[in-house]
Amino acid sequence: MRVVLFDYGGTLDYPRHWLDRFLAHYRAAGLGFSRAQLDRGFAHATRMAYRATADLRRFGLEEIVNYLVKAQVACLADDGDSVTRGVIAAARREGGLSAAMARVVAGFVAESRTGMEASRAVLAALAPYYTMGVVSNFYGNLDRILAEAGLAGFFAVVADSSRVGIFKPDPGIFAYALEKIGAPAQSAAMVGDSIGKDCAPARRLGMTAIWLPGIDRPDQGGGANQANQADFTIRELAELKNLQWRCESAER
Repeated sequence: MRVVLFDYGGTLDYPRHWLDRFLAHYRAAGLGFSRAQLDRGFAHATRMAYRATADLRRFGLEEIVNYLVKAQVACLADDGDSVTRGVIAAARREGGLSAAMARVVAGFVAESRTGMEASRAVLAALAPYYTMGVVSNFYGNLDRILAEAGLAGFFAVVADSSRVGIFKPDPGIFAYALEKIGAPAQSAAMVGDSIGKDCAPARRLGMTAIWLPGIDRPDQGGGANQANQADFTIRELAELKNLQWRCESAER
């Protein structure tokens, strides 16, 4: 093994899916959405951001999170169910909606920065042994966010789906990253929080799949069989420093 590719959201920034992270911060800010309620706004904002790559290209972390929160709340205020619309309307009447949204952004950004700082130590430990890259469904500005966090120097390639024009789970985005590095799939591992978008397509190419389910991750549809779709399952990135595949490849 000589190449390690990473997902970004839910992997490098913090071991929890973005929807669940947003949900926790909305609730902490007093906007008590359910996961199902927030999912509508989350999906809408994600689609909007994918279509706005040219506008978002220079956005840093705080700017992109602010963009997503505004789009999420706007969608839920217009198209959410009656309970969701009521939560937003009440916050607006009380003059607290803008402050609550600002709390969501600040909390999410702080959490991401903490997560990326923790990832730095793992990347630094792996860097002497492996060529590394990022493969992520993102908004065209992932290189900016990695540079802002001081992580860009660890990666030989950043395959941002909105820039590449290929979105996971299409194996083509993994192939793109490997081609840029100049390495065969059999010499590479993919680390990600999604079985369907990270592990399964990477495995189809012949890569080693390492699954990071993350904190309080809801079932992704595979139940107990999900772990069987990955070569390794880890609970935190720091485990990569001690995995058997790493020890064996370092000896070679």
